[in-house]
Amino acid sequence: QIHLVESGGGLVQAGESLRLSCAATGRLDSHYAIGWFRQAPGQERKFVAGISWSVDAEYYADFARGRFAVSRDRAKSTVYLEMDSLKPEDTAVYYCAAGPLLDVVGGEGAELQDWGQGTQVTVSS
Repeated sequence: QIHLVESGGGLVQAGESLRLSCAATGRLDSHYAIGWFRQAPGQERKFVAGISWSVDAEYYADFARGRFAVSRDRAKSTVYLEMDSLKPEDTAVYYCAAGPLLDVVGGEGAELQDWGQGTQVTVSS
Protein backbone atom coordinates (compact mmCIF):
# COMPACT_ATOMS: atom_id res chain seq x y z
CA GLN A 1 0.00 0.00 0.00
CA ILE A 2 1.12 3.53 -0.78
CA HIS A 3 0.31 6.35 1.61
CA LEU A 4 -0.17 9.76 -0.01
CA VAL A 5 -0.49 13.19 1.58
CA GLU A 6 -1.36 16.31 -0.41
CA SER A 7 -0.59 19.87 0.62
CA GLY A 8 -0.44 23.33 -0.88
CA GLY A 9 -4.07 24.11 -1.58
CA GLY A 10 -5.64 27.41 -0.68
CA LEU A 11 -7.60 30.44 -1.79
CA VAL A 12 -6.17 32.49 -4.65
CA GLN A 13 -7.45 35.03 -7.13
CA ALA A 14 -7.91 34.33 -10.81
CA GLY A 15 -4.62 34.53 -12.68
CA GLU A 16 -2.51 33.54 -9.69
CA SER A 17 -0.52 30.34 -9.19
CA LEU A 18 -0.38 27.50 -6.70
CA ARG A 19 1.91 24.52 -6.27
CA LEU A 20 0.47 21.35 -4.83
CA SER A 21 2.63 18.64 -3.31
CA CYS A 22 1.98 14.93 -2.93
CA ALA A 23 4.29 13.10 -0.55
CA ALA A 24 4.35 9.34 -0.99
CA THR A 25 5.46 6.59 1.36
CA GLY A 26 5.55 2.93 0.47
CA ARG A 27 6.80 0.93 -2.47
CA LEU A 28 6.44 2.58 -5.88
CA ASP A 29 7.16 0.03 -8.58
CA SER A 30 8.89 1.07 -11.80
CA HIS A 31 5.66 0.75 -13.81
CA TYR A 32 3.80 3.03 -11.43
CA ALA A 33 2.76 6.62 -11.87
CA ILE A 34 1.31 9.29 -9.64
CA GLY A 35 -1.59 11.28 -10.91
CA TRP A 36 -3.52 14.35 -9.91
CA PHE A 37 -7.29 14.33 -10.07
CA ARG A 38 -9.86 16.92 -9.11
CA GLN A 39 -13.49 16.94 -8.12
CA ALA A 40 -15.66 20.02 -8.03
CA PRO A 41 -18.96 20.11 -6.12
CA GLY A 42 -21.65 18.26 -8.02
CA GLN A 43 -19.23 17.04 -10.65
CA GLU A 44 -17.46 13.78 -11.34
CA ARG A 45 -13.81 13.29 -10.56
CA LYS A 46 -11.51 14.18 -13.47
CA PHE A 47 -7.95 13.34 -14.35
CA VAL A 48 -5.70 16.42 -14.33
CA ALA A 49 -2.13 15.25 -14.86
CA GLY A 50 0.14 12.31 -14.22
CA ILE A 51 3.81 11.42 -14.21
CA SER A 52 5.62 8.14 -14.52
CA TRP A 53 7.66 7.22 -11.47
CA SER A 54 10.54 5.74 -13.47
CA VAL A 55 10.79 7.52 -16.82
CA ASP A 56 10.39 11.08 -18.01
CA ALA A 57 6.81 10.88 -19.17
CA GLU A 58 4.09 13.36 -18.29
CA TYR A 59 0.44 13.28 -19.16
CA TYR A 60 -2.15 16.06 -19.08
CA ALA A 61 -5.84 16.56 -19.53
CA ASP A 62 -6.64 19.01 -22.29
CA PHE A 63 -7.75 21.70 -19.84
CA ALA A 64 -4.47 21.41 -17.93
CA ARG A 65 -2.01 21.35 -20.79
CA GLY A 66 -0.13 24.64 -21.04
CA ARG A 67 -1.19 25.95 -17.62
CA PHE A 68 -0.30 23.08 -15.29
CA ALA A 69 2.98 21.24 -14.94
CA VAL A 70 3.57 17.98 -13.09
CA SER A 71 7.00 17.04 -11.79
CA ARG A 72 8.56 14.65 -9.31
CA ASP A 73 11.46 14.49 -6.90
CA ARG A 74 12.25 10.81 -6.38
CA ALA A 75 14.70 11.57 -3.59
CA LYS A 76 11.86 13.17 -1.63
CA SER A 77 9.22 10.74 -2.93
CA THR A 78 7.15 13.78 -3.81
CA VAL A 79 5.17 14.78 -6.87
CA TYR A 80 4.23 18.39 -7.55
CA LEU A 81 1.52 20.08 -9.55
CA GLU A 82 2.35 23.64 -10.53
CA MET A 83 -0.80 25.47 -11.55
CA ASP A 84 -0.51 28.81 -13.31
CA SER A 85 -3.10 31.25 -14.64
CA LEU A 86 -5.74 29.76 -12.39
CA LYS A 87 -9.39 30.24 -13.27
CA PRO A 88 -12.51 30.07 -11.10
CA GLU A 89 -13.43 26.83 -12.88
CA ASP A 90 -10.27 25.26 -11.46
CA THR A 91 -11.91 25.37 -8.03
CA ALA A 92 -12.08 21.80 -6.73
CA VAL A 93 -10.64 19.34 -4.26
CA TYR A 94 -7.42 18.04 -5.73
CA TYR A 95 -6.32 14.49 -5.00
CA CYS A 96 -3.20 12.55 -5.83
CA ALA A 97 -3.27 8.83 -6.45
CA ALA A 98 -0.75 6.13 -7.25
CA GLY A 99 -0.95 2.99 -9.32
CA PRO A 100 0.03 1.36 -12.60
CA LEU A 101 0.64 3.95 -15.28
CA LEU A 102 -2.29 2.97 -17.49
CA ASP A 103 -4.67 3.08 -14.54
CA VAL A 104 -3.45 6.55 -13.58
CA VAL A 105 -3.59 8.20 -16.98
CA GLY A 106 -6.20 6.08 -18.71
CA GLY A 107 -9.35 7.30 -17.02
CA GLU A 108 -10.76 9.01 -13.99
CA GLY A 109 -9.02 6.84 -11.42
CA ALA A 110 -11.66 4.18 -10.96
CA GLU A 111 -9.02 1.43 -10.86
CA LEU A 112 -6.80 3.15 -8.31
CA GLN A 113 -6.75 2.13 -4.69
CA ASP A 114 -4.19 4.44 -3.13
CA TRP A 115 -5.39 8.02 -2.71
CA GLY A 116 -4.52 11.03 -0.64
CA GLN A 117 -7.01 12.88 1.50
CA GLY A 118 -7.32 15.80 -0.92
CA THR A 119 -6.53 19.49 -0.73
CA GLN A 120 -8.98 22.30 -1.50
CA VAL A 121 -8.16 24.80 -4.22
CA THR A 122 -10.45 27.80 -4.47
CA VAL A 123 -10.01 30.42 -7.18
CA SER A 124 -11.95 33.64 -6.79
CA SER A 125 -12.87 35.86 -9.72
